[in-house]
Amino acid sequence: MISPETRIVLDTNILLVSIPSRSRYHAIFQAFLEEKFTLCVTTDILAEYAEILGQRANPIVATDALEAIDSATNVAWVTRYYPWGLIEVDPDDNKFVDCAIAANALFIVTNDHHFDVLQTIPFPTVSIIRIDDFLALLVQA
Repeated sequence: MISPETRIVLDTNILLVSIPSRSRYHAIFQAFLEEKFTLCVTTDILAEYAEILGQRANPIVATDALEAIDSATNVAWVTRYYPWGLIEVDPDDNKFVDCAIAANALFIVTNDHHFDVLQTIPFPTVSIIRIDDFLALLVQA
């Protein structure tokens, strides 16, 4: 069950597809705006959000989305103290893993198969959930 106290990490591509109001995944960004869960971010994650949104989204939409994240009360700003390096095939993805561990997040929402390796690592435990499964949880909430 998803609640305002539920701490999650959103992979950049999940954020990207959830922002447009015509997207079938817009309910994810809307749930964030309605404070139905807590989004965990680091400065590295926010920088990647800004870079990718700047490249792939309308500049006004990108700015509005980043300002919404920056000013939201349901954002947990996380400091990563240890780089776990659990994803070797794409080390850039480790920023999301490290954030999830430091924040004690319930899971990372991602469709990126690089994260599948986390299911084989016994410690630290980091759960992932696919976008459609997360959307289904939000609809139930």
